[in-house]
Amino acid sequence: MVDTARARRLGEAIAQIVAEMLERRIKDPRLGFVTVTEARVTGDLREATVFYTVYGLIRSEVGRQTGLKHTPSIAFEPDTVPDAVRNIEELVTRARVADAAVAAAREGARPAGDPDPYRVRADPDEEPDGDLEADSAAAPADGPGGGRPGVGRPGPLGDYPAPEGRSAGA
Repeated sequence: MVDTARARRLGEAIAQIVAEMLERRIKDPRLGFVTVTEARVTGDLREATVFYTVYGLIRSEVGRQTGLKHTPSIAFEPDTVPDAVRNIEELVTRARVADAAVAAAREGARPAGDPDPYRVRADPDEEPDGDLEADSAAAPADGPGGGRPGVGRPGPLGDYPAPEGRSAGA
């Protein structure tokens, strides 16, 4: 049968014994910040788990220096800023490598299309009249450009030359 009161009392005794051992008998300066907070014993009294924190001394010092009646619990979380900085630096490095690869590939490359892909009026002095319907009706569908808008016929900006290698009627 499990005697929970006895297990609780034994846990308190174990916590006190471990805390005293850490304070008096073990001479390791790193253990000065360790505080035993609790010990739990199984119902059959065969296993005990000791809980500790390394921040107990810090909390008591905060309470002493602030003069608060009830010192708040202090939780320490790892700062994520260094990880974020490392991640951003890695991304910037990757971007620089990718930019260098693009620059190397671009060197000596030529455009796939026309060097000047923008349409130019055949007569630069002529002003467009703004009448799109009249411009599109100027050439029949089977006329120059084969009914394709702006190919070898007048458009809103004037006459467009036929693409190289094609005649105006093809």
